[in-house]
Amino acid sequence: MTGSEASPTFRLAYVPGVTPAKWVRIWNERRPDVPLTLVPVPATEASDVLRRGEADAGLVRLPVDRTVLSAIPLYTEATVVVAPKDHVVTAAEEVSLDELADEVVLHPLDDVLGWEQPPGEPAFERPATTEDAIEHVASGIGILYVPQSLARLHHRKDLTYRTVVDAPQSDVALSWPEEATTELVEDFIGIVRGRTVNSTRGRTPPPAQPKTKGKRTEAPARRKPAAGKGTGRTGTTGKNPRGSSGGAKGTKRGKPRGR
Repeated sequence: MTGSEASPTFRLAYVPGVTPAKWVRIWNERRPDVPLTLVPVPATEASDVLRRGEADAGLVRLPVDRTVLSAIPLYTEATVVVAPKDHVVTAAEEVSLDELADEVVLHPLDDVLGWEQPPGEPAFERPATTEDAIEHVASGIGILYVPQSLARLHHRKDLTYRTVVDAPQSDVALSWPEEATTELVEDFIGIVRGRTVNSTRGRTPPPAQPKTKGKRTEAPARRKPAAGKGTGRTGTTGKNPRGSSGGAKGTKRGKPRGR
């Protein structure tokens, strides 16, 4: 690497409500040689950030421009209604849009649920952001529909939320510029899809190494003893001298005769 070449990094954009911590941890374990930089972006600007190349990939909310960006849906979030803690909505665990039809509904400009106008009575003006809308809910101006992760992100002690069973939902996806599907992007795709560290799907597998056959070594042949030569404790004839009739064990000593 020359002095003019920058060290490789991976820039991951993410929108409010999305928590990339688990995937970042796995990335750091598998690719400690490539630092991952998180780039927080507003949901309405995520696609533009990717198109301009200001991030290599992003955890975004659908839809995105599929003529330019690739996307892999990851999960779908439930939609909740945010209301004051003393609101009638708290009487049930789940509610429907019909049950909230008479409520004043806040519709922020950065709404991610995709409807032109939420059911209910429109508020006098549209807040600029979801965070601003949360403040209006706390002031008693109206209620707010958001994905559950945004309700958690902007949690306040004086507010609560309940699941809305028939409201539009928000899909979270991994997205990146189609023409910039780099090796690092493929690595991150593998992580969010749960591939193992040894998986080569989507990547060019390394060339197979030729197998080397080990040479078989044979034990040297045992040499036969030459004729007339013994092994161990044998004599010149190959016989044990103690085993002969003239040996010490082959002769019995008689009792001495008495005189």
